Amino acid sequence: MSTPLETRVRQILSGVVDPHSGADLVASGALRGVGVSGNDVSVDVLLPYPALGAQAALADDVRRALAAEPSIAHAAVSVSCRVFAHEVQQGLTPLPGVKNVIAVASGKGGVGKSTVSANLALALKAEGASVGVLDADIYGPSQVRMLGLTGKPDTKDGKRIEPKLAHGIQAMSIGLMIEEDTAMIWRGPMATQALQQMLGETNWSDLDYLIIDLPPGTGDIQLTLCQRIPVSGAVIVTTPQDIALLDARKALKMFEKVNVPTLGIIENMATHVCTNCGHEEHIFGAGGGARMAEQYGVPLLGSLPLDIRIREQADGGTPTVAAMPDSDLAARYRQIARNAAARLSLRARNKAIQFPKIVVQNT
Repeated sequence: MSTPLETRVRQILSGVVDPHSGADLVASGALRGVGVSGNDVSVDVLLPYPALGAQAALADDVRRALAAEPSIAHAAVSVSCRVFAHEVQQGLTPLPGVKNVIAVASGKGGVGKSTVSANLALALKAEGASVGVLDADIYGPSQVRMLGLTGKPDTKDGKRIEPKLAHGIQAMSIGLMIEEDTAMIWRGPMATQALQQMLGETNWSDLDYLIIDLPPGTGDIQLTLCQRIPVSGAVIVTTPQDIALLDARKALKMFEKVNVPTLGIIENMATHVCTNCGHEEHIFGAGGGARMAEQYGVPLLGSLPLDIRIREQADGGTPTVAAMPDSDLAARYRQIARNAAARLSLRARNKAIQFPKIVVQNT
């Protein structure tokens, strides 16, 4: 039976909102326990997404909220994180070794989707998750260059291939199996079969998140992903430019039709800051991502600037989050990663991956 002070603590913490999920600590289930000893209390918070970069700030918010209560002499606050598996499309089962698949789409090429995918994966890792990247762009794979991958994939049993490791994340791409200047002259069925083989025959190891870098558009590859591959959620990358937003809407509608939840929108190249004078300018327009997010009722996960360092570091094989982990740019990517993972954490959990299938037989 709860004591009056424990009840009061829970009441106070129902007013503390997680800035990444938008839900309060009690309603979201993040408050795992309250201990009371006289006028001292202890609070245990478990965030259901990786948030190493935000744990201290949230703990401070909880302490400040409790410090305003006169009946509390001292409050000890613990904040930790754990990633859970979440539901996928009906009729599909999760990939072995993968808790959650997040698709990154754009609808239009040239908006920086692959660069965002690589940095999003690295940002999730920096926040404490185990992460992989699958380059699903069969015709124009980018992740080999961006992640600095080299050599052909290995196999231990002759059946499944081992993912490459780069900057602490697992990765697989068709680009590892061909020369960089080789054109993939394949029809749609061959491309979709290659995608399914890379997904199903790669020996992913205990991933919290597998980021799938989709090709632009809404064609065979995208439909195969949405209909046959268990996807937990999707992220849409766009620029503020009207023509990019038009195609981004098509990608969002595609996920909507196949019952894949859109976790949010990332606005890339939102502003450009001149390296000489420091002048900031909205060269592709302003506020387009926010307007689209409001129109379709999905969150704007964050905005990223047009910065020459992002391009140079991706071309050099060490994306910004790995190359400049303490920079403002890396902080932006990590904020976006926390926002996306937090939105996914609000979805129903996939119990099929949490419990083994038990069969009772008469022997």
